[in-house]
Parts: sequence; structure tokens; C-alpha cells
Amino acid sequence: MVYALLDGMLLVGSAPDGGGGGVSVLEMVRAGGVIGLVIVLLSLVAVVLIVAHGLQIREGALAPVHVVEELERLLSKGQVNAALTFCKDESARCFLANVMGSGLSRYKRSPFGALELKSALEEAGQEQVAKLYRSTDGLSLVATIAPMLGLLGTVVGINGAFATISTGEGFGRPDQLAGDISLALVTTIMGLVLAIPTTAVVTYFRNKIDSLATTIAVIVDDLAVHLESEGLGGASAPAGNGGSGA
Repeated sequence: MVYALLDGMLLVGSAPDGGGGGVSVLEMVRAGGVIGLVIVLLSLVAVVLIVAHGLQIREGALAPVHVVEELERLLSKGQVNAALTFCKDESARCFLANVMGSGLSRYKRSPFGALELKSALEEAGQEQVAKLYRSTDGLSLVATIAPMLGLLGTVVGINGAFATISTGEGFGRPDQLAGDISLALVTTIMGLVLAIPTTAVVTYFRNKIDSLATTIAVIVDDLAVHLESEGLGGASAPAGNGGSGA
């Protein structure tokens, strides 16, 4: 991420006559020293997390079609035990299955049956949404740390420049101060280049979580209607109505 954005910035900042006014990304990273290298490593972590979240936070992963169809089939027939077993199966593990599994478990345990179902599903849904939010904390941490590392590089670079001046005779020559000034400026740029898009991506994923949670809530409500319409009584229901469907 940092490499790509820095490369674009350097192309814009290059001299129009192509006379070597720009510097390469590698030179920028070298100028950033150890702190710049840490920021680059953080950018690689951010890319990995973005790809992972992109695969995880989508409707096809949170509520796969085959899970929806199977739960629809089982619950429409009143096969609560079979639906609960399916939700706990590893092949069906997802946001929707976790919510329905928690709801169906309480539905069967409670003597109030369907009266407990709605609150159980709401609580399970909130818990799953909270887990998805927490999964984005890694990206949020990268977005927070990156500019602080840039600021640290700036302070270190300025401190080095003053140290060079204090130990030299008279005013420090530009070539003596160049390394410290580069560290001060480059690390700030690198930190901001990483933090700004990462912050935007975190916001995007969290908004997407809210949107998908709303969509899945509609699916859950549609599935719960089967239990309410059948009038099953959870733990007090006759064995035939809550059968395993085996």
C-alpha cells in the first residue's frame, strides 16, 4: 500500500523535464530508516487484513445460499432439532448459522417457546455483529499507529539534525543535515500515506457490516416466521413437532 501510493506521489512530484527531480520508492524507504521500514511492514499487514476482511465481510460468507435454503427447508417442516444440528455443523458455520443456532437453542430450552425466540435471535445477532466489529480492530490499530510512527521519525530526525549542528563547527552543512531532514520528512509522509486510506477502509468495512447485518436480519425474521406460524412450544412442544427429522 505504502509502495504504490508513494510511487504515485513521486511521479507527480518529479521534474517535468524528466531531469531526475524525483526519487525512487526504494530511496524513500532507505531515507526513512528503521522507522520507515516498520511502516512498510505495517502496510503489508494492512494489505493482508484488507484481503481477509474483503473475503469475510460479504453476504456470500455471512449467509451462504445453501445454509439459507437448508434452514428454510427444515424449519418449514418444523424440524427444529435437525435445524439446530445443521447450524452446529462445521460445514454450515457462518454468521447466519451462529445466530439461528443460538436462537434455536434457547427456543428449545425455554418453556415459553416462540415468545423467547425473537429476543434470543436479537441478542445472538448483536453478539455476532460485535465480533465482526472486533475483527476490524487490527486495521484500526494500523491506522492509529502509522501516523504516530511518522511523528516519531520526525522527532528523531529533527533531534539528529540539532545534534549534528551542536557537534559541528559553526552552521551545519546541508550535506551533513540531509540524512536527518530526510528521516524527519519521509517518515511523516509514509505514516500519513498508510494511515489515511487504512482509516477509510476501516470505515467502509464497518458500514458494510451494518448493511449486511440489516440484510441478514430480514433473512432471520423470514426463517423465524416458520416457528411462530407452526406454534411450536420449544421445550414443552410435543416430540413430533420438534423431531430431528432423521
